[in-house]
Amino acid sequence: MEKIGILTRNENSWCTAQLRNAIVRRGFQPICFSFQSIVARVGFKPETSLGDIDIIRELKAIIVRPIGRGSLEEIIFRMDLLHKLRRLGVYIINPPHAIERSVDKYYTLTLLEEAGLPVPRTVVTESAREALKAFYELGGDVVIKPIFGSRGIGSTRVSDPDVAERIFRALEFHHQVIYVQEYIPHGNYDLRLFVLGGRVIAAMRRVASSWKTNVSLGATPVPYKPTKEIEDLAIRASETIGCEVSGVDILESDRGPFIVELNSQPGWRGLQSVTDINIAEGIVDYVIRRIAG
Repeated sequence: MEKIGILTRNENSWCTAQLRNAIVRRGFQPICFSFQSIVARVGFKPETSLGDIDIIRELKAIIVRPIGRGSLEEIIFRMDLLHKLRRLGVYIINPPHAIERSVDKYYTLTLLEEAGLPVPRTVVTESAREALKAFYELGGDVVIKPIFGSRGIGSTRVSDPDVAERIFRALEFHHQVIYVQEYIPHGNYDLRLFVLGGRVIAAMRRVASSWKTNVSLGATPVPYKPTKEIEDLAIRASETIGCEVSGVDILESDRGPFIVELNSQPGWRGLQSVTDINIAEGIVDYVIRRIAG
C-alpha cells in the first residue's frame, strides 16, 4: 500500500486525525511522524529514514502540520530536511520556502506589500526608542505581536504610551524584535479564508467579544460567503507566499480590507463546523492529484 506522511507534533490532534482518516478512505496508508523521529545521513543511504522506512523511496508525499517550537538549530535543521526531501523528489505541502516565508510575519507582510496587496501599517525594529516613535506615528493605538507565532498568543493591544514604552524596553532587553502594527477597528470580527490549490474552498467570519478573533481564544465561527474582491485577495496572498494550502486572515474596515496574516499550516476545526466541504478530504484529494502527475 502506498504511503502518505503527515509531519505532526501530535498524531492524535483533531486536524491530523481528520487527515489520517481521509488518507485511509482514499486507499493510502498514513504515516504520522515528528521531526524528532527522522534520521538524516550524508555520504551513505538511506538519506533520511523513520525507523525502517526510507522516506525518499517509500513516502509518496508529506503533509506538514505545524512544525512546533524549537531552538534556532532545531528550526534550521528541520527546514534543511524539508528542502533536502523536496530536492530529492518527495512532494511536500506546503513547500519549505512557503513555510519559511509565512512563519515570519515581517517577511510575509513585505512580500504582500511588494505584490500590491493591502496590509496594515507596521513598524519592525530592535530599538525601544524607535518603537515608541512608531507608537505615536501609528496613532497611539497599536498591536504588539511576536514576529513568530500564531493563534493570537502573545499579541497585545496597547494605547497607553507608558505601557507601550515598558513593553518595548522589556523586549529590547531580551533581544526580541519589536513588531508594532496599527490597530484597525474591525467590529470584533475578521475573515478566515482557506485556500487550496489556487482557490478558496471554505471561509468563515470569526466573531469575538474582544479585538482578538482567534477561534482558539474563544471566537465564534460564523458561515461566510466571500465577495470576489475578498476571495481574490486571499488567493493572491497565498500565491505570493508560494503556498498551496493556506489560511488567510483579512480585516474589513472603513478604509477597505487588509490582509493581516497568512498561515501556511492552518487548522480548520472551527471552519469545518460552518462548511459542508470536508476540508481534510479536499487536502488529501489535492495531494493525490499532485503525486499522480
